Amino acid sequence: MRFLRYALPAIVILAAGTAGGYLAYRNYEPDRVRFPVRGIDVSHHQGEIDWARVAADDVAFVFMKATEGGDHRDREFARNLDGALEAGLAVGAYHFFTFCRPGADQAANFLATVPDGMTTLPPVVDLEYGGNCDRRPTGAELRAELDAFLAPVESRFGREVLYYATEAFLADYGDAIAERPLWRRSIAWEPGNADWVVWQYHNAGTVDGVAGPVDLNVLKKGISSLSSPGRRTGARAGLS
Repeated sequence: MRFLRYALPAIVILAAGTAGGYLAYRNYEPDRVRFPVRGIDVSHHQGEIDWARVAADDVAFVFMKATEGGDHRDREFARNLDGALEAGLAVGAYHFFTFCRPGADQAANFLATVPDGMTTLPPVVDLEYGGNCDRRPTGAELRAELDAFLAPVESRFGREVLYYATEAFLADYGDAIAERPLWRRSIAWEPGNADWVVWQYHNAGTVDGVAGPVDLNVLKKGISSLSSPGRRTGARAGLS
């Protein structure tokens, strides 16, 4: 009984602290004065989206998954693209880069899927381990295949690709790959290095018009900073 007398208050305090931490995470939002331009990124995992409601919920831009590897196309991409454009959002498309298919094949898949002149934001290549194949190329091998993807995609769009790259990926391959602007993932914490253009700050946010959790992002600058070719930044700029 003496143990319970002392243990129960500690358990209550711990539970309250855990609940408070969870609520702080769920409600986290960057300073709206410093980062007023808010956006989301989506794929078929979000299901059917009501884009008019999304646009009315203080969302200005969206990056949507178009392709993965050499032949996979996101089944919601065409509907998402049409809906987001009709709602007046700035739109960009991304490709999940796999280590198990040639870069040229992946570029052909992306370019065959994303219509000319439909997107206003730069194309994105998603570089991460999660969901990728087990193969781990050397730095030189990855550089060659990624370059084979970048060349035709950047030629078509007339601007540099944006890297969405995790910290783990940059730590292993950041020195090997060509330099490009960075889209940083830093959940509920401002990126430690200031050299980024897009910041994904939440991976389970809520937005009107999206039935379940969705990734939330902000821009360092305005939409115009992404709507035209930008300066080159280091691929390792995301590392502190």
